[in-house]
Amino acid sequence: MLYWLLKYVILGPLLKLIFRPQVEGLRNVPATGPVILASNHLSFSDSIFTPLITARKVTFVAKAEYFTGKGIKGWLTKMFFVGTGTIPVDRSGGRAARAALDTQLQVLRAGGVAGIYPEGTRSPDGRLYRGKTGVARLALESGAVVVPVAMLNADEIQPPGKLIPKIDRVKIRFGAPLDFSRYAGLAGDRFVERAVTDEIMYELMELSGREYVDVYAQKLKQPVPTPLAA
Repeated sequence: MLYWLLKYVILGPLLKLIFRPQVEGLRNVPATGPVILASNHLSFSDSIFTPLITARKVTFVAKAEYFTGKGIKGWLTKMFFVGTGTIPVDRSGGRAARAALDTQLQVLRAGGVAGIYPEGTRSPDGRLYRGKTGVARLALESGAVVVPVAMLNADEIQPPGKLIPKIDRVKIRFGAPLDFSRYAGLAGDRFVERAVTDEIMYELMELSGREYVDVYAQKLKQPVPTPLAA
């Protein structure tokens, strides 16, 4: 209930008035059945704008830290993500990451819409980075179609580290649905999952016009070790 109140009564109308979303290809999102919205990730606000302009409820995952903040700001952030149906995920990897995928798999098996950022983290510089194969695993295990979603200027509206977004027109482009039913029964095959993921990333590159870099974005965010003194 809180999701729909935020979207259509409390938050959604105001955001649409301020940011005047310019959307291409929204008809590519099927009206029924399981759908994965696979998006590039430029800004914190990506998880706000995509559900805002999509008629169906979109379930994303977000880092667990958003749900454990202190004080009024932490409480408001937690309530926002809870109200928008976002699933917390421990980004330490392993079983925790698998648990997040399993939760989204439940959403898809119930005929819902799951939102995912194949890069696994926000782009550090606006370029598109190598996708992680979790999106392929979701598609192959659920049978859902994958709709690539290109955020075109979210990093200009709210760059990483900026709390207050710039008032500008947000631009989003939805691509044609990708059907991977030809790989049915091959979930868990790492070569197939890599091929599926790379096909999705190629479509995102074409839709977004962003330069593609064939390394994981998370590697660029890791601190460079300081050489030991001789």
